Amino acid sequence: MTDATARLARAAAMSADLKSFETIDATRHDVDDDSIGYDVLYCGICHTDLHFVHNDLGGTKYPLVPGHEVAGVVTEVGKNVTKFKVGDKVGVGCIVDSCLKCKECAADEEQYCEKGMTMTYGYETTHGRAGPNGQQTMGGYSTRMVVNERFAIKIPDTAPLDKAAPLLCAGITLYDPIKQFGVKAGTRVGVAGVGGLGMMGIKIAAALGAEVTAISRSKAKEAKAKSFGAKHFVSMNDEASVAAAAGSLDLILDTVSACHDSEPYANMLDKRGTLCMLGLQVTPVAVNATQFVFTRKSVTGSLIGGIKNTQEMIDFCCSRDIYPEIEVIDVTKAPDALQALADGNCSGVRYVIDCKTIQ
Repeated sequence: MTDATARLARAAAMSADLKSFETIDATRHDVDDDSIGYDVLYCGICHTDLHFVHNDLGGTKYPLVPGHEVAGVVTEVGKNVTKFKVGDKVGVGCIVDSCLKCKECAADEEQYCEKGMTMTYGYETTHGRAGPNGQQTMGGYSTRMVVNERFAIKIPDTAPLDKAAPLLCAGITLYDPIKQFGVKAGTRVGVAGVGGLGMMGIKIAAALGAEVTAISRSKAKEAKAKSFGAKHFVSMNDEASVAAAAGSLDLILDTVSACHDSEPYANMLDKRGTLCMLGLQVTPVAVNATQFVFTRKSVTGSLIGGIKNTQEMIDFCCSRDIYPEIEVIDVTKAPDALQALADGNCSGVRYVIDCKTIQ
């Protein structure tokens, strides 16, 4: 294999229209002394991919190669690499670089880097470890990638890569706030939205011994939520169900990405309870300030997690066989999967692209 061939990959690219899907040649940067090259075998599809395709957050440049739930096998290592060897399983989540000098990076919270993290796709490289500065990163809807060892996650040899891939976003997005807010046996945790994120929140919180309440608009999701480990279920379309849950929860993890009213969730919190926003809804969140003032409730947010916690999450989930429900698809089905996400028709399944199908 020549150097030029090693740097060349195939990738699935999109513009603002989901029907614009096409496969393109993608040139990856060289594997330097501190980086690894790897073949991408599986890449999960995340609702954030849809936000970027539709430019909901602003700044999207096309063509866009999405994908930040990436799992593969190492094929090349730089001379300074110590954590990986050729043949190891590797994962890459939402971050591929940060300044590594600020207080946030020093605290292993690279996602809050004061100079701005470099995300795995759709971001301009700025810190020198994700290829030449000024280029747009291309994600895991691809056959091959290169990453600095500092931002790579070691996946256990026994873990199935197709199931492990979505953990790199869906897993850490829930694990990080669950850890941050000290969830333990007996903590009353509500998980709003029983989709790709919500099911991981239910499974992880239940594994820690929390008393989990699943919250959904769809009564049809109750059985599935309870099979994931939820003890209780609140149907948002049932006034009696919502009323019965008032003041019953210590923490609510709101995974819903669609714009929605947060006030009913706030009403479910006990005194000093916390509503944690995880879904990237793009409209303001409105809650009645009075009940927060009189009960010391709080509203906060959480963004994925740093590399240290992501590795901890992978080790935790894989050792306990905690994985999302997945459906492996051919890359040509990616637009259909994204449309299903847009329509809310995923029923808790995380779509995972078989990247060997990218031609």
